Amino acid sequence: MSNPTRLRAIALYKELVRLGRDYPNPSYDFHGKLRRAFEKYRDARGEEAERALGLGEYIKRETIALYSLRKYRHLKNAYYPDNTVTSNVPTLDKISSASPQK
Repeated sequence: MSNPTRLRAIALYKELVRLGRDYPNPSYDFHGKLRRAFEKYRDARGEEAERALGLGEYIKRETIALYSLRKYRHLKNAYYPDNTVTSNVPTLDKISSASPQK
């Protein structure tokens, strides 16, 4: 890898290691899989290195999305513990029960 690509790879690895600390599933070997993936592309050059870094960025975005989902679910359960959210949006059940029976 050239020097700028190598520096990007090291920065990405550090970010993913930091993100992996709070991975939602503790039985999933996030750090081991991360290390093996980076070792697999250790000798990548040019186009292959850019593709590998793109894959790493994708993994980073997906991991952040998992954390956001976990946070959303926690807040939802904190404010609506029994999962009964009342809504004014008409659903098929509300419409059929409100219509007059013939």
